[in-house]
Amino acid sequence: MIRSALLLALLATAPLTHAAKAAAAPDLSTVSERSGFQSTGRYDEVVTLCAAFAKAYPKEVRCIEFGRTPEDRPMLALVATRSGAFTPQAAVKKGLPVTLIQGGIHAGEIDGKDAGFLALREILEGRLATHSLDRQVLLFVPVFNVDGHERFQQWNRPNQRGPVEMGWRTTAQNFNLNRDYVKADSPEMQAMLALVNAWDPLTYVDLHVTDGAKFQHDVSIQVEPVYSADPAFRKAGLALRENVIADITKQGSTPQSYYMSFAKTDDPQSGFVDGVSDPRFSTGYFPLRNRMAMLVETHSWKDYPTRVRITHNSVISVLEQVAKNGKQWQIAAAAADVRAARLAGTPVALSYKTLDKPKMVDFNGYEYTRTPSDVSGILMTRYDESKPQVWRVPLRDEVVADLEVAAPRAGYIVPAAHASMVAAKLNLHGIVYRKLGKPLERFSTETFRADKASFGTKSFESHQRLTVEGSWKSEARSVGKGALFVPIAQPKARLVMAMLEPQAPDSLLAWGMFNNAFEPKEYMEEYVAEDVAREQMAADPALAAEFRRRVESDPAFAKSAHARLEFFARRHASWDERLNLYPVLRTNVAP
Repeated sequence: MIRSALLLALLATAPLTHAAKAAAAPDLSTVSERSGFQSTGRYDEVVTLCAAFAKAYPKEVRCIEFGRTPEDRPMLALVATRSGAFTPQAAVKKGLPVTLIQGGIHAGEIDGKDAGFLALREILEGRLATHSLDRQVLLFVPVFNVDGHERFQQWNRPNQRGPVEMGWRTTAQNFNLNRDYVKADSPEMQAMLALVNAWDPLTYVDLHVTDGAKFQHDVSIQVEPVYSADPAFRKAGLALRENVIADITKQGSTPQSYYMSFAKTDDPQSGFVDGVSDPRFSTGYFPLRNRMAMLVETHSWKDYPTRVRITHNSVISVLEQVAKNGKQWQIAAAAADVRAARLAGTPVALSYKTLDKPKMVDFNGYEYTRTPSDVSGILMTRYDESKPQVWRVPLRDEVVADLEVAAPRAGYIVPAAHASMVAAKLNLHGIVYRKLGKPLERFSTETFRADKASFGTKSFESHQRLTVEGSWKSEARSVGKGALFVPIAQPKARLVMAMLEPQAPDSLLAWGMFNNAFEPKEYMEEYVAEDVAREQMAADPALAAEFRRRVESDPAFAKSAHARLEFFARRHASWDERLNLYPVLRTNVAP
C-alpha cells in the first residue's frame, strides 16, 4: 500500500485517527480504523455496529432492518436524529428533511461504509456537525449490496488502491444495482424503494469510487437536478453541489462537478463530457421524484485512507448543508411536486444530451506518454505520478433536453392483459393508479405503433432491450374491464412518463417488458400469400400499380420475397393489427 509522508501527516491531524477516538468510544470503532485504513471489515461488523450505535446512543439512533437479500442477509439502516423522529410519520409531523446516505451499492467501492460510521460517531460525540441531527433525520445504509460485499477477496477491484480485500460490484444474482432504479428487478432495490417510499428522503447520497485514469483530482461531486427535471428545483440541486464542493475544497480536496472519465477512452486530450444519467442510475432517478441525488465518486488511484477521509468530509458537508438549508429545499421540493401534478399537455424531457461546444479548462494531471502496446497492439497511456502536470483539455458541459414528449392530458391506460405486471412496477415506486371496474367501448385514446422495432443483440442486466421508432396517433379503441388508469396529475408525473413513454431510455418497453407485442406470431404460408396477392391485384388495379411502382423504385423491396409477399399479407383480414402496437394507451380524458 502506498502511503506518502504527506498523507500520514494529514491523518495525524484529520478526524480519522483511531487513537483519538478509541478512548471516546472504543466499541464503535471499525476494523478499518484499527488497521490504519488499510482494511475493511466483513458484513458481520455492520450488524454489530448497527446494534452498538443504537445501544450507545439510545436517544439518537435506531438500527432497523428494511429487507433481506437473496442469500438471506439482513439489509440494515441506522436512523439517526436528535429530534425524536424515528418513524416516517414523526419526521413528517415535525417537518424534518430526511437525508439518506448509502454506501456499497458497488460493494468493492466501500469507502462510504467506513467513512459513514466514522462521521456518524463524530457527530454523536459532538465533535463535528454538532447540530446537524437536530434539524434532520439521517438514514445511513452502510452497505446496499450486502451479498456482493461478502464476495470478499483481494483484487476484486484491480484498478483501485485499497483496501486490502473488498467486496464485488454486483449482487449474488449478478445485478448491478446502479442500473436497477427504474426496472427494480432485484430484491435489494425493491427493499430500497420501499425504504424510500416510506421516508421520502429530500436528499439521496450515493457513495462510490470512480474508475479511470490517473490524475491529481481526488473526487467528483455530481448532483441532480442541476441540468434535468423541474427547472425551478434545479436551484436547490446546484446550491447543494456548489456548497459541498466549497466545503471539501477548504479541507484540501480538489473536486470537480463532472464525472472524470475521458470523452475517448484512455485519451487525456479528449477531455471530459458532463451530462445527465438515465433514470436507471440514482442521480437520474430521484429528480423524477422531485428530490435531490448526489453522486460522490472518490478517485480510485488515491489510497484508501485518503478516499475514506474525502468521503467522510463529503458526508459531513451534506449533513451540514441539509441542516442549514433543508427547510427551504423542502419548500422547493413541495413546489416541484405541485408543478409536476400540472404537467398535463406540456412538453417533458425524457432524455438529455450534451452539446459539442467545448471550452478549454485546466485539469491537474500527470506527465504521460502514449505509445503502442506490444501486448494488445492499441495505443496506451502511461502516467508518471512523480511529475504533476496541468492539462489544458476540452470540457463539454452545455446540457439540453434531447427527447421531449408532451404529457398526456389525462394519463395512461394499461389493458388488463398487462395490468398485473405494470401494477407491480408502479407499486414499487409508489405511483398512484386505479383499476377500471367496467369496460370502455370505442374510447378516445392515443396509440403508439412502431414503424421500426430494434431488439438488443445481447442480454443487458438480464433483459433484451428494445428501441422503437414511431409516434402517438389518435384512435378509438375498446378497453376491457380490469385495465389500469395511471393519472398524469400526480407528483411523480415525470417518473410515470419515464416508465410508460415507449421511447424513454429506461421505460418498461425499453427494458424489454413488452417484447411480445413486437414479435410476429401468426403468419401466412407462401403458397397462400401468392394466391392472395393475385386475388388482391385482380380486384384492385390501383393496388397492383402501387406494387409495381414499389418493385421498380425500391431495390431492397424488389430483392426480398418476404417483403413482396408481406405487402399483400398486410392487406389481408388475417393480418395481426396488434403487431407493433404498444400495449399501453394514452388518453386526454380520464375514464
